[in-house]
Amino acid sequence: MTPARTTVSTQVAAAIRTELPVVAERTVAAIVVEVPSYADAFAGGMGDAIQNAVELALGGFLQLAMSGGGADASTPIGPALDGAYALGRGEARGGRSMDALLAAYRVGARVSWREMSSTAVAAGLTVESLARFAELVFAYIDQLSAASVAGHTDELATSGRVRERYLERLAGRLLAGGPADELTAAAERADWTPPRSLTAVLLPEARARGALLLLDPRTLQTTEGGQPPEPAAELSVLLIPDADGAGRPGLFRVLEGRTAVVGPARPWQRVSESYARALRAVRLGLAPEGAAAVDTQLRLADLVLRSDEDALMELRAQVLEPLADLGAGARDKLVETLRAWLLHHGRRERIAAELFVHPQTVRYRMGQLRERYGDRLEDPRRVLELTIALGLPGTATPPAT
Repeated sequence: MTPARTTVSTQVAAAIRTELPVVAERTVAAIVVEVPSYADAFAGGMGDAIQNAVELALGGFLQLAMSGGGADASTPIGPALDGAYALGRGEARGGRSMDALLAAYRVGARVSWREMSSTAVAAGLTVESLARFAELVFAYIDQLSAASVAGHTDELATSGRVRERYLERLAGRLLAGGPADELTAAAERADWTPPRSLTAVLLPEARARGALLLLDPRTLQTTEGGQPPEPAAELSVLLIPDADGAGRPGLFRVLEGRTAVVGPARPWQRVSESYARALRAVRLGLAPEGAAAVDTQLRLADLVLRSDEDALMELRAQVLEPLADLGAGARDKLVETLRAWLLHHGRRERIAAELFVHPQTVRYRMGQLRERYGDRLEDPRRVLELTIALGLPGTATPPAT
């Protein structure tokens, strides 16, 4: 609802203008006393800005009150509103909320009203006009407050977008690797405090947001990698601070059910190594088992064995060549027996327990294997090749040729 219009006479305006420096000084003094968080601000450069803003606001109000034709608080007083907007932005840049500034506006409205109304009445302002004058004062203060809130909001939005871009660039630089001084400079530009270590996590982009709410606020997110090549477009990369040692189990609790692949923890400037490990696991198809995330630290053997899938398949066909003339059923039984023999270092009872067969069955099958392999089962290099070829659980037996 628009306040009633009023026009201050030239005589009243002149009296108020004469007192404006005193009113501004008393307003500032009251703010210092009643808004303690501004006490230190007035001692520095910010104090001059606030003092000027108070005088500008009072001058703007007087201009508004003197406007002919019946002015109201919706009349734009450009310089005063610009000054209030700038104050709001300054508060945001200083990392402060609007609470103190709005409190200062309330104090300023009360003090300025008390001082100016006394002067105005003494200069001839009628009682009938006094109420409308009061309404104009407080509506004007509301307008200044709104301008400051807008400035504060705009500054946060602008600085937030800028910092977000810096954080994304930092994440990209970390994934690509680079000299330590360049990474440190990028962290400083992004106003990001480096942790002791970072752990790279790859997970579907749609599930990253929920995880971020539960992770360290310093966690970086990007969908862009450098070298090695970027992951698939639907994957997001999270770089999670200090998720090593005792913190690693907590990370996996957060990631449960999110189809994530987790690299090893590395010093923060070497997180590209963690990213490369996690990305390699994704490309080699190390999928999560059930709801649990893939911990690449527990799948190192798989990563080594699957680093060249074609070579592994050729090696498997090569070492199983002595069984190639058998039927599929007989061949599978001998392959699973050979794998258990390698795993349990020839301990017949353990082999039988794993295969759910009688120890004599193990003895019989091993006799068949020795007939076909001969001395190769005693050759350390051949045993190593067999172990590598059959070492992955669920390894398929090559078809007979």
